[in-house]
Amino acid sequence: MSKESVIYIAGHRGMVGSAIWRQLSEQGYTNLIGLTSSELDLKNQKAVAEFFATKKPDVVIDAAAKVGGILANNTFPYQFLMENMQIQNNLIDAALKNDVEKFIFLGSSCIYPKLAPQPLKEEYLLTDSLEPTNEWYAVAKITGIKTCEAIRKQFGKDYVSLMPTNLYGTHDNFDLNTSHVLPAM
Repeated sequence: MSKESVIYIAGHRGMVGSAIWRQLSEQGYTNLIGLTSSELDLKNQKAVAEFFATKKPDVVIDAAAKVGGILANNTFPYQFLMENMQIQNNLIDAALKNDVEKFIFLGSSCIYPKLAPQPLKEEYLLTDSLEPTNEWYAVAKITGIKTCEAIRKQFGKDYVSLMPTNLYGTHDNFDLNTSHVLPAM
């Protein structure tokens, strides 16, 4: 990835996406693309495909997701499962079809089993039951991870998954009904 690479950051206004944007900008990357959800609905497969065909990003960082705390996950399991799968599937598929050289998918530590030994290790994935309070979000994220893995295996592409953990900071969700524990405090 060069300083001139066209880098699309999906979710660039969220906590993680905005931090990635700031870091890349500070490091001299000059061709960053970020669109709001009103500019590009990532759940709309046709719109995402048209964006990729037009903008032709070299690198995609997927920091976009429907996120929330325990109450939100328990109240809206269908939305957490489907919207996250739509977003990531549309992005990954469009990236593959448009020959994007590098795709970085951001997962979540909630993908690991509820009773996984600590500290967590990658190999604990899918070894036991998920935490029921966020299993729908976790299943969607596991699907994204496995999709990137399948693309690496079948096509030899540099599509990777990273697991940010215990995030808190600027641009977090501080709503008591939908946030995670730390920002709610």
